[in-house]
Amino acid sequence: MNTSIERGGFTLPGESGYEQLTLELAKRWGADVIRDSDGTKLSPEIVEAGYRIYSTVCVIREHNAFAEAHPETQQQAFLSSDPVLAEGDTVVIVPLRGYFEEQFQLNDTPEAMPFWQVWDRTADRLVPAEQWQYKDGKITVCGAEPWHRYTASFLCWRIWEEINMYNHTTNHWTSEHLRQLDPRHPLAWEYLQKFMDDWCVTNPQTNVVRLTSLFYNFVWIFGDDMRRRSRFVDWASYDFTVSPAALRAFEEEYGYALTAEDFINKGFLQATHRPPTAHKRDYMDFIQRFVAEKAKALVDIIHRHGKQAYVFYDDSWVGMEPSGKYFASVGFDGLIKCVFSGFECRLCADAKVPVHELRFHPYLFPVGLGGLPTFSEGGHPERDAMDYWLHVRRALLREPVDRIGLGGYLHLTEGYPAFVDAIENMTHEFHRIKALHAEGAPATLPITVAVLHTWGSLRPWTLSGHFHETDWNALIHINEALSGLPVNVRFISFEDVLKGGLEGVDVVINAGRAGDAWSGGAAWSDPELVAALTRFVYRGGAFIGVGEPSACPGGDTFFRMAHVLGADEDDGRYACHAKWETGESLEGLNPCLRLIDPDTRVVDIEPLKLTRHAFGKGTGVYMGGFAYSPEAAKALLRLLMDLTGADTAQIPACDHPYVETAWFPASKTLAVLNNAEEEITVSITGLDCGELTLAPFEMRFVVGR
Repeated sequence: MNTSIERGGFTLPGESGYEQLTLELAKRWGADVIRDSDGTKLSPEIVEAGYRIYSTVCVIREHNAFAEAHPETQQQAFLSSDPVLAEGDTVVIVPLRGYFEEQFQLNDTPEAMPFWQVWDRTADRLVPAEQWQYKDGKITVCGAEPWHRYTASFLCWRIWEEINMYNHTTNHWTSEHLRQLDPRHPLAWEYLQKFMDDWCVTNPQTNVVRLTSLFYNFVWIFGDDMRRRSRFVDWASYDFTVSPAALRAFEEEYGYALTAEDFINKGFLQATHRPPTAHKRDYMDFIQRFVAEKAKALVDIIHRHGKQAYVFYDDSWVGMEPSGKYFASVGFDGLIKCVFSGFECRLCADAKVPVHELRFHPYLFPVGLGGLPTFSEGGHPERDAMDYWLHVRRALLREPVDRIGLGGYLHLTEGYPAFVDAIENMTHEFHRIKALHAEGAPATLPITVAVLHTWGSLRPWTLSGHFHETDWNALIHINEALSGLPVNVRFISFEDVLKGGLEGVDVVINAGRAGDAWSGGAAWSDPELVAALTRFVYRGGAFIGVGEPSACPGGDTFFRMAHVLGADEDDGRYACHAKWETGESLEGLNPCLRLIDPDTRVVDIEPLKLTRHAFGKGTGVYMGGFAYSPEAAKALLRLLMDLTGADTAQIPACDHPYVETAWFPASKTLAVLNNAEEEITVSITGLDCGELTLAPFEMRFVVGR
């Protein structure tokens, strides 16, 4: 294998005024592409230095003059007021009270008002329109029920694009507040097409148009109280795609009307963590087709000018899931994904595009997404970079990408030589990994794991955000562990199970909280689903339940797969029933867990604690939770091997909990990862290489003899 490192596969953020730094780091990190970032420009000296050029284009948020001249073309959303208590038969609601008024403005136009609603939330009753009136920014409800709580659902303009708003409030930007256009409005769409065409003409130096991203942002709602500045955030929500025009078009196509409540959902909004209603599923498909159609039109314009079109899969990505039915029809030449984790790498690698690129963290900003310093006093960006890289590289060993890169303000790297060294080392390791994949795929154990949840293959690997938005959920930790394991992974929905989706599967994992989209909620009320999974396990499969798997009220057990798991959660129904005296301690598991079969056993596979229950020829396994760590990932692999009887003799391996391996048979090369911050000496089974002493966080490549 050729181990030399050539220039290529690295995208560097350049910056006018820092030409020498830009070109020095481009050479040191092996860059072949230089890009601009938000708030930066590339000078002629950089553009003419012989590198390919990416240019960032924010399609919907760079047009304030047009938005101010045509405010009706701005994007909108449904919001719900905070509940107001009726002390008498009249109650007054100020709709935007509690919201950040720099982000929202009431849409009280004649077009919007028919979609406003008032609800008696105590009685769960829609208040008739003739019982309330709106005037001067207030809603007055007459004939109210005293001591009932009332809310108003209303349309509003979003007058500050959320990513720009975040950078102003967090990174102290002082430029004008950017607004955002809705391509569904005919005037806005005509303008955006002309903008894209003109931009391509006036930027001949650009090779790749980096669309950041497209039209509709994930939902991020700010409040006016700093104690709860971020009222609501959901990286996969469709709530910011709505408008009267969209609602009318939907009704014309589907034959029924959506209302504000279809979006407000008693004030909880249509969060991705909740199973979708039939109306939401229809609306999502409706938006996905619209986004794909409009995106293709812009990509066609870019292609006509001889340029490539990459999409940055963050920010305004809503409506274009890469695994969705319509994404491939757009014709993107590449997808760029910012990553903190392994599961995000796998999501990027699976996208239906020719080129897959990762944008590493930390972003070159003074403050990170969590609000802690990075490139500022007290920051240690090299530590952050290594922490993320430990997650990323194990996933890259399972599934490769084509490119890596950074974003932000390059001048911030001055004074942080350890960070510059860290990126150089990561670049070398990335090229080694990429070269291994070019010679042949890594060996995989004969194990196929199906992760079962509501969204299935529409949203593989992720839940609804990065690791830090969904860290509380065990499933995101399971996905992170699986992203670097030598097993085959599928993501299937409950509908898939009923359509033969278990064919070829060895282990099914269902993890989540009762009623959420990941556990499944009401989907488990279908006896055919329960029967299909029961048959699967009885004939030799394995079912791993984590948290509150298959939880659904109304059945004879709370966990609908309790008979397979040999355990159930006591929601109060077992109060008068004696427990099995098995001598097993359930400490460390779900405190409400109850063994319902005397043959259920409690097992420790450090650091995991679980129950096992033989069921027919298969096995049911229950875990109260799962938190990713190198040890937990290795323990999960041991569990999967034990459940399937997988033979690992053909794949070299290491038993150490902090050491992972990936075997590339074509080149007879073993990648060995030390995930510990200390030196480790290990032996490898199945490969004649003697003992290996690995430096902290080292990745070693060993050629078999």
